[in-house]
Amino acid sequence: MSARERDAALSAGALAYLFSDWVAQRFNLPKPALPDSSFEANPEAAAHAVRQQWGLGQQPVSDMVKLLESKGARVFLLSENTKNVDAFSCWRDSTPYVFLNTFKSTEHSRFDAAHELGHLLLHKHGGPHQGYGDPDKGDGGTHNTREANRFASCFLMPTEDVASRVRGVTALDDLVKAKKRWGVSVAALAYRLNKMGRLTEWQYRGFCIEMNRRGYRTQEPDTLPPEHSVVWQKVLSALWNERLTKEHIAAELNLPAAELENLLFGLTGAPDLVSRQDKPALRLVKM
Repeated sequence: MSARERDAALSAGALAYLFSDWVAQRFNLPKPALPDSSFEANPEAAAHAVRQQWGLGQQPVSDMVKLLESKGARVFLLSENTKNVDAFSCWRDSTPYVFLNTFKSTEHSRFDAAHELGHLLLHKHGGPHQGYGDPDKGDGGTHNTREANRFASCFLMPTEDVASRVRGVTALDDLVKAKKRWGVSVAALAYRLNKMGRLTEWQYRGFCIEMNRRGYRTQEPDTLPPEHSVVWQKVLSALWNERLTKEHIAAELNLPAAELENLLFGLTGAPDLVSRQDKPALRLVKM
């Protein structure tokens, strides 16, 4: 990425901290409940263990943002001027933060979210983590990136569920249809099946060529609708009921309202509310 994109991403993180601290003073937010998997040498085993601990079993994850938030992660979006930054995450004061780029497909963003979850669990004591390399593969980038990719692949596509649902693949369209169950890209599913031995190297290479020919690397077929924050929606709804608009919040934090809207999934577009000079009493939101 360029220095400008890096600085914009870091700036987004700083603004998110301001907003998160402001909200934490007024609301009950979900407590962090992410296990420490830094002792686990096998990313796939870590993904399986976390699934079992969270009661997910072998079922697909329907909403990655909702899942992360339910476990106490603060999830924010990156702005348009950081398009080349897939995602990044970090621990701050024992609270996990995840920043996602949703200017690509929902499938891509879901994998990024699982990738960052892998970093937060596997590399908790290693500082900030930035996802890069090919998000559809598990063997690119640094050692930590490869581990996070392997975690994400197994977390989103559990071995037993994939094996029971995909028994034979004869055409790329079979993968286009099958990938909807797990909410992943065609490329990610093809890679997973190859690593599981369900696609031969010859088949996998052929599918990669066909995916490139169809433009699936840049335009995901039959893409899913975007995922949104549940926590910030509840918080903002409570604030709107107290006649507190995004302009009020931005003014208190001394930042542009547009920057706030970028971070919060575009959820701050409240209806026209009557402005009040006195500071409203805020209710606790129990998540």
